[in-house]
Amino acid sequence: MPAKGKHRRPKSQGFARTIVVAGVGGAALALPLLGATGAHAATPAAAHSVVKAAAAPAAAKTYAVKGGDTLSKIAVAQNVSGGWKKLYSDNRSAVGDNPSLIHPGLKLTIGQKAAAPVTQASAPKAATGAGYTLPVRSASIGTAYKTAGSMWSSGYHTGVDFVVPTGTPIKAIAAGTVVSAGLDGAYGNEVVIQHADGKYSQYAHMSSLSVSSGQTVTVGQQLGLSGATGNVTGPHLHFEIRTTPSYGSDVDPAAYLRAHGVSL
Repeated sequence: MPAKGKHRRPKSQGFARTIVVAGVGGAALALPLLGATGAHAATPAAAHSVVKAAAAPAAAKTYAVKGGDTLSKIAVAQNVSGGWKKLYSDNRSAVGDNPSLIHPGLKLTIGQKAAAPVTQASAPKAATGAGYTLPVRSASIGTAYKTAGSMWSSGYHTGVDFVVPTGTPIKAIAAGTVVSAGLDGAYGNEVVIQHADGKYSQYAHMSSLSVSSGQTVTVGQQLGLSGATGNVTGPHLHFEIRTTPSYGSDVDPAAYLRAHGVSL
């Protein structure tokens, strides 16, 4: 017979069940359901996995060309995917048609294609001389380009002569790099500058020079003073535009300046 007395209620034993909740991406996640002795039930937020945000693409950066740089060297140093050809393709509007002609100070975009320069199609080409200037101020033209004569070894005058007295400041017509500066035979003291478009400007018969080979110059920077050194009959500036740094590659300097918005 059962013992007398009150029946003891069996202790309520905690129990646990699980439910399956679909997680992010379709994966199943088992969550416990707490019994009466448990704490608060899990909130809906607990059933979701944390999704990391996708990493943002690397931002493009700008690189300023230094002396001795080449597109190949820059591409290697900057880890450009696609090498110098990709770098050139992205910056062709700034570099120009010849990828080997990059000058110190030129800005290159690394990581994406550079934006094309903004132009105003309605503006006349000669309306602005931004980036270019005359090599001397308030000077008259002495001997014009292509003037024929036996006094010149080529049979004609290879540049334009600006009639100025000795000591007149001579200016760089545009930014570039000095490729030579010093005495050069019949030209006397001369400076030759390579520009971003691949052309070269030459300034001859100077009395003194204030720049040296390899130096980067800005538009309008003083190169020296005019004079009468070399084979001359009087003080003036002999000015040429060339396709190479050497004699014999001359083009019309007046036409070149006009094409860049500078009138003689």
